[in-house]
This record gives sequence, structure tokens and C-alpha cells, in this order.
Amino acid sequence: MKQIAPSELIINNDGSIFHLHLKPENIADTILLVGDPGRVKTVSDNFDKVEFSIQNREFLTHTGTFNGKRISVISTGIGTDNIDIVVNELDALVNIDMESRTIKDNHTALTLVRLGTSGGLQEEIPVDSFLISKTACGFDGLLNFYRDRNNVCLTEIEEAFKKHVSWSPLLTSPYFVNGCNDIFEKLGEGMFSGITISAPGFYGPQGRVLRLPIVDMDINDKITDFNFQGQKITNYEMECSAIYGLSKLLGHHAATCCVIIANRKKKEFSKDYKPHMKNLIRLTLERLTS
Repeated sequence: MKQIAPSELIINNDGSIFHLHLKPENIADTILLVGDPGRVKTVSDNFDKVEFSIQNREFLTHTGTFNGKRISVISTGIGTDNIDIVVNELDALVNIDMESRTIKDNHTALTLVRLGTSGGLQEEIPVDSFLISKTACGFDGLLNFYRDRNNVCLTEIEEAFKKHVSWSPLLTSPYFVNGCNDIFEKLGEGMFSGITISAPGFYGPQGRVLRLPIVDMDINDKITDFNFQGQKITNYEMECSAIYGLSKLLGHHAATCCVIIANRKKKEFSKDYKPHMKNLIRLTLERLTS
């Protein structure tokens, strides 16, 4: 069986994987992903116990148990570029033999659930509400670097969207990917849902204007008005598309749940979203372990 070269699968001297500094035994099969390293403790404070903790750069991991179920929580930092690191390295930990550097015969599927914050794009979605992403739309272009992206992407909606907004050829082609329906059904009761855009930046790529004008000043109005067979785009954030796309390609199960901290249509921002984030964390943990 072909070995993966040391330059491609980088393993630290202690046997841990390069960026995350994790070994296979350090992680659970159910992993919560948060952007902010400070939010890891907010999650693990709910655990019955924490058995393992390690940090390298922005990547902080706590592994423990909740309701008797082993769970890990990992901070990813911001952006789909970091998600490319996190998801590929987590997959390697469970599906590549780290000693022989060969792909294992038996595949392990992880459950990856992102818990984050997001800006709403539909007027009826109030600030401080919860939203679960049925579908992700990537403005980031990450999945376009992987050969089989069309096998997991919704190309019909992709083409309809590009036509609707007059997508500039200077931009990376957007891609649309569904999350895991089983996790959606398990977590989504009482939450808003829809299509979530993952943008490669916070300002211009999400239609914000401070001092720099953007290419299309009407882009957010076009996005809000987009409707494909009853599906609307509900919110912006910065990681979901890569989580969904890479998980589909690698055979993992993924979902994203966010607290809506801004309503872009109504120009509103949450007065204090942190208590709502704690409630979302607790609710997700309980539903994942019920």
C-alpha cells in the first residue's frame, strides 16, 4: 500500500499531527468546532470531566464526557483556510495509520458540529435566535481545489445563484453543499434553517462598506431575494461551507448551528449574545447525547 510522504502528512516528533498536536487517542468521534479558543472552555465547563487538553496556536482541544458520552471540542480560528487544516487533520487521525503512513482499510466517520455566531440576511430572523444550516454556500473557493467537488455539490442551485446575482468572473466560483440530514433532524427542532453563506472575509466579502467601496453595492439585496425551489439564503458566517464540503468528500457527518448576532436587513446587533451562545452549547450537547 502506498505510503504518504513526510512532506504531505506531517507528524511531530511526539507522534502528534502537525497543526492540531493531537494523537488518535486524544479525540472522540463526536467533535464540536468553535472559532474562538476562549469558547472551548465555555463548552467543556458543561462536561462531566475533561480528560485531555492541548493547544497549539489557535487550535485548542478539550476532550471529556457529557452525559457519559465522550466528546471533543476544538477551536478552529476564523475562516475556511483553517477548516481545511482542521478537518483534514482530524480525518487523518482516524483514517490514516500514523505509523505506516497508509490509509486504513476500515473507514471511521466523525460527527462534526460547528457552534458559532452569524449575521442574518432575512428580516424575519431575529437577533439572538438559533439557526441550523441546511445547506452551505461557499464564497471561499476552497472546495474547488478538490477533484471530486462536483460529486458532492449542488450544481443546479450554483448556476442559478450565479445567474441571479450576476456573479463576477473575477471571483472564485461559489459552491453549495448540504449538511448531514440526520444531525439536522436531531439538532434542529425550534431553530430557523436555510442556506448559509461562508465568506472569505468579514467586511467586503459580506457586503460591508467602511472606507473601501465594494464591487457590487447591491449584493446583499440580491442574496436576500434569491429563492431556489423555496430555499432562501438566511445568513453569513465564515466556516460552514468548508466543513460541509470536506466532510462530504471524506465521509463524515456535519452540521452548523449559530446564534444570529446581527440582522443585516434591519441593521441590528445583539446587545449581549454570550448568554444565548451558552444556551445553544447546552442544548446541542443535550441533543447530541439524548
